[in-house]
Amino acid sequence: MTLPIAILAGGLATRMRPLTQRIPKVLLEVAGKPFAVHQLELLRENGFRDVVFCIGHLGEMVERELGDGSQLGMSIRYSHDGDRLVGTGGALIRALPLLDDPFLVIYGDSYLDCDYAGAEHAFVDSGKLGLMTVLRNEGRWDSSNIVYRDGAIIRYDKKNRTDDMHHIDYGLGGLHHRALDGYPRDASVDLADVYADLVARHELSAFEVTQRFYEIGSPDGLREFEEYLSGRQGASRRAEDAP
Repeated sequence: MTLPIAILAGGLATRMRPLTQRIPKVLLEVAGKPFAVHQLELLRENGFRDVVFCIGHLGEMVERELGDGSQLGMSIRYSHDGDRLVGTGGALIRALPLLDDPFLVIYGDSYLDCDYAGAEHAFVDSGKLGLMTVLRNEGRWDSSNIVYRDGAIIRYDKKNRTDDMHHIDYGLGGLHHRALDGYPRDASVDLADVYADLVARHELSAFEVTQRFYEIGSPDGLREFEEYLSGRQGASRRAEDAP
């Protein structure tokens, strides 16, 4: 893995209150560790070493907990949203000086056990300004928002969903710096709008994954992720005990 990865962790996490009134969502404890550590360990297993956290609400706690990443065998740097919310796209714009071109991006509340190397290669080989990983969701884990056909994203819309949307934005993306040209530097920008603009310009490539995503953006999501970890740890212990 050669590209750096940005982790968007600057939201207010209102759906997880009161848990997140005094602790940022990425530091919520799951199976004895902060969620961010689970996420970083997965990224390290997939070859990532250069990470930029985009932080906002209670971000100083994230810095204190994770430090420079050396204890995880990684390099972690931080980009601050500032005094007001700038949106997921705005956070990336602020982080560009810390990110090589191009880079990958994930959300700070998502655990994506997928083929990162395949996604990176598909992005680089596409020659396009952006990439979105997609999952055939059929409304199972969240509302589907993508029309995906013949290896291409035909339409992406999180607000105006239609019956022919069977796929969903999986949460792992890739961007060249130029994909963020033209957006205001002093206003809130949503990454979803950046992706939609790239689709309209035929500049968003796609990589389909088959593994479901896990997220801790809601109490139900946190519970499901805890169950997933418990099942995986149990399977690991059984494998170790096998003759």
